[in-house]
Formats: sequence, structure tokens, C-alpha cells
Amino acid sequence: MHTAVFLDRDGTLNEEMGYINHLSRFHLLPGVSEAVKAVNKAALKAVVVSNQSGVARGYFPESLVLTVNALLEKELNQQGAFLDAVYYCPHFPEGGVEPYNVKCDCRKPKNGMLKKAAAALDIDLSRSYMVGDRLKDIEFAHREGLKGILVLTGYGRGEAEYILPRSPIVPDFIGADLMAAVQWILADRRKAD
Repeated sequence: MHTAVFLDRDGTLNEEMGYINHLSRFHLLPGVSEAVKAVNKAALKAVVVSNQSGVARGYFPESLVLTVNALLEKELNQQGAFLDAVYYCPHFPEGGVEPYNVKCDCRKPKNGMLKKAAAALDIDLSRSYMVGDRLKDIEFAHREGLKGILVLTGYGRGEAEYILPRSPIVPDFIGADLMAAVQWILADRRKAD
């Protein structure tokens, strides 16, 4: 079975813009390609898991999510990095766009995307990691026994300063950015081996 590094998209891999409602708003964060390349080199699976409720809310079509994800993969590939899979949840129960306005099992912090990835890629979740800029990413990780790493990009700095002090959810590590998170993961893996 494989070990994976699950990655939030907006705020972790690319600049947090609220909603990426146009391709021109997509900008990869500095050092992300090198961090993903380090995950690849360590023979860990790199898997994106992202809530994209803007689809259900009517802010943009699902086709835009696919286009942005394709651009993300293209930009990583151009720098010698790759993703093993990309999963996203377009649902939001209070959204106005059918058929996306449903309760689902894939919207983080629920675990549907993790379960799907684990089955498709033969991933051992108990040995895997989740990196994100929100405490709900950490909750998502801990629900399935993954280690959760909070990055201070995107919403991360505000989450760490204002929400974490009163939160029962505590990250296993807090890193400045994705590269810091990946370096911690690789060190943690060496300790485990």
C-alpha cells in the first residue's frame, strides 16, 4: 500500500482568491512545484482534495473547476512535478444549482474524497498526511487517522492566530508554506522507517 500526501488546492497550492471564478485568478504559490516534486521523489502519492462549492452556489460552472485543475497540473508538469490524482467536491446543500445542492459524503471535513482516493490508488490512510490552510482540513485528516499539517498561506495565518487558540482541533505541524510542510513530512517518514 502507498503513503499519500493529500493537498488542499486554494490557499495551499495556489493563491487564495475567495473563489477562482475565472482562469485569470489562478496563480501557483512560490515553491509549490518544488514541494510537489519532493513528494514525487520520495515515492509518495500527491493527491489534491478540494471543496469547490462555487459550482453549487452558481458562481461558476463545473467545467471551470476542471479547467483550473488542468492548468494546475500543466504548470506543475512544466516544472517536473506531478499529481497522482485530483478530487474535488462541487456540492453545497444550500446552493441554488441542481444537481449540486445536495448533502454529500465528499465535502470536507467529510471523508468521501479520502475513501475514493484510497480505493483507487491503494493508499494506506493511517500512514498518510493532509496539508491545508484551514482547520477543517486538519479535522478532515484526523477523522481518518492522517496527520494534519496547517500551512500559513491562504487562510492559514488567520486560522492559526484567531481560531486555533480556542479550537479542539490541533495540527500535527504548522508550516510557513507547502515546502515547510513537505520537509516536515519527509522527516516524519524517516523517523517512522
